[in-house]
Amino acid sequence: HVVEAGSAEVEAALAAATAGAPAWAAVPPAERAASLERAADLLERDGDRLLALAVREAGKTWANAVAELREAVDFCRYYAAQARAFDNGTHVPLGPVVCISPWNFPLAIFTGQVAAALAAGNPVLAKPAEQTPLIAAAAVRLLHEAGIPPAALQLLPGRGETVGAALVADPRVRGVMFTGSTEVSALINRSLAARGGNVPLIAETGGQNAMIVDSTALPEQVVADVLASSFDSAGQRCSALRVLCVQEDVADGMVEMLQGAARELTVGDPADVRRDVGPVIDADARAGLEAHVAAMQAAGCRVSRLPLPDECANGTFVAPTLIEIDGFARLEREQFGPVLHVLRYRERDLESLVDAINASGYGLTMGIHTRIDETIARVVDRAHVGNLYVNRNMIGAVVGVQPFGGEGLSGTGPKAGGPLYLHRLLARTPGPRFERPAGDEQPALTLFADWLEREGRALLEGDDIAVLRDRLDAYRARRIDGLRLTLPGPTGEDDSIAFVPRGLVAGVASGSAARLHQVLAALATGNRLLMDDNDITRKLVSALPTPLAARVERSANWEQAGFGALLFDGPDAEADAWRVRLAARPGPIVGLLRPEPEYDPARLVHERTLSVNTAAAGGNASLMAMGA
Repeated sequence: HVVEAGSAEVEAALAAATAGAPAWAAVPPAERAASLERAADLLERDGDRLLALAVREAGKTWANAVAELREAVDFCRYYAAQARAFDNGTHVPLGPVVCISPWNFPLAIFTGQVAAALAAGNPVLAKPAEQTPLIAAAAVRLLHEAGIPPAALQLLPGRGETVGAALVADPRVRGVMFTGSTEVSALINRSLAARGGNVPLIAETGGQNAMIVDSTALPEQVVADVLASSFDSAGQRCSALRVLCVQEDVADGMVEMLQGAARELTVGDPADVRRDVGPVIDADARAGLEAHVAAMQAAGCRVSRLPLPDECANGTFVAPTLIEIDGFARLEREQFGPVLHVLRYRERDLESLVDAINASGYGLTMGIHTRIDETIARVVDRAHVGNLYVNRNMIGAVVGVQPFGGEGLSGTGPKAGGPLYLHRLLARTPGPRFERPAGDEQPALTLFADWLEREGRALLEGDDIAVLRDRLDAYRARRIDGLRLTLPGPTGEDDSIAFVPRGLVAGVASGSAARLHQVLAALATGNRLLMDDNDITRKLVSALPTPLAARVERSANWEQAGFGALLFDGPDAEADAWRVRLAARPGPIVGLLRPEPEYDPARLVHERTLSVNTAAAGGNASLMAMGA
């Protein structure tokens, strides 16, 4: 059993974490990694007990419990491998980090957050979901057995409004990792902003996830992937399919097949291995889902549901449900359960459909089923989502293979199980370095360098030119924009991650040199820069070469624009004031970056994972070419 923490326990844990932070930070990265690798072995050793806990406490089916244990083990080993490349002299931890994890993956996400923070050298204050503290306690015991000191990892069960809020508000906490709702992530962001200072927040929230199915897709494969994506885990996955978009030419037959397949699902006690769908997490969750279904019926939407068997009379079961809707905008928020919405579209409206999905503000997962490569390219180029799956289901992201996390209302980044994650948990880092193709130089940087040595001298002092020259060299070395990395994956699947510019970033600075540094940071990451429309900005932009000036936008109302990050160069007090203003904005969380001495390029890109089932297109080309 566990006992919920009170204010005294929270204070004692904070004091212990603060006192123990220097000792844990001084442990060589290889030793921290070895502890996590031992923890992975112990998780496997005690797998049977952990599986039973996942079924009993979280309502997991046995298959889901096995997958969750595997993911927890993978997180430990993946972050351990990354940490072995760190050096305590150059990779400096943040200090005490709070990990607030959800109930839907009470072992995998809990362990992943904790393992990442520990690997980076931070002591952890772990606040599990109030619905699932038992499996979290079991994981903490194993991590301690693996060699993690008690002061470096402390479990604080309790309610978010009390334990979580107290931890987030405390100035001794130097970083927060959160997985949960978009609304709570905004509250945490505002609380951190009110505290002042630079406190990293990694938030992974929900999504209005869509799958697009065109007339060339194989219906049998679509149905199998839709059922798994929508109703596995009773639809209680961040990545779960919420809106199935079917080309109208094949929609009638596809929906009929889907309804027939859904009738074959069995709902009931997940401890029975014959059951496909278990309960939702609690009565409140069930009530919210049932209210949504009733509202859709009242609005005239066609609803089909799987009848619940008698054994579901007691418990928090929700019948797998299909709801046909007439537009993406009908959905105001994510429905976190076994409820799938079906939307018909015309082939000529594909781009408009993707734009409507983007307009929801969420950007977590998306699927597409098609046999046409050009259609895949059209969707990939246009979609603003963190994880895009082609001709396969949309769930079950594998650590290191499909790094997971979204953009917009779906999260801040970086992606869990990806190459940027640990660096966000460091106070100082040289950043990740990836090999780029030879001669891969951004023309804008070459043009800026030439301008700096000639016309730029009329605007700047000699020392400023030397500093900007150093910054230019650093950005060239740290560039990741436009890069796509091939990731390891199973035979018959191509997995990759791309670093895509955020688009528009804003800048606030006083002098010409500081403003030009912000222009350089935007150019180096493939972004456009938005600045206040005043005399200083106009003078600076007019002095730039035309191609560079075109990348700088000016507006007197720039604060109301939808920019993806704010570059700030100025005093600490002003930085704190800007953090409060940014946190008060509606919409996605917008981070404030300061030069240290560069602006972090990794925070000026989106990470987008692409997973393609190559076998579904008629064969794996790489396999067929092996004998050639």
